[in-house]
Amino acid sequence: MRNYVILTAAEAAVVDFDEVMETSHDTLRWNNDSTKTFVKFEGSTPIELVGKTTYTQDEILVTLNDPDGEWYTDPDGL
Repeated sequence: MRNYVILTAAEAAVVDFDEVMETSHDTLRWNNDSTKTFVKFEGSTPIELVGKTTYTQDEILVTLNDPDGEWYTDPDGL
C-alpha cells in the first residue's frame, strides 16, 4: 500500500530519496506558497518520517484537490 507524508521545506531537505518514491528534491510537488511538500513510500516507514501523519492515497487526494486548500491548482488555469 502506498502512503503519503506532508513535510515542511526544512523536513524535505533531509529526506533520503532512496527511501521514498520521489527521485530528488527537484521532483517534489510543493503547495502554493512553496512551504510544504509531500513524499510517498510503500512498505516500512522511512526513519525520517516516523511519527509524522501518514495519509492514504484517497486522503492525500482530498487534501490536494480541495479548491479552498493550499495545494489546489485550477486545472483550467483560471
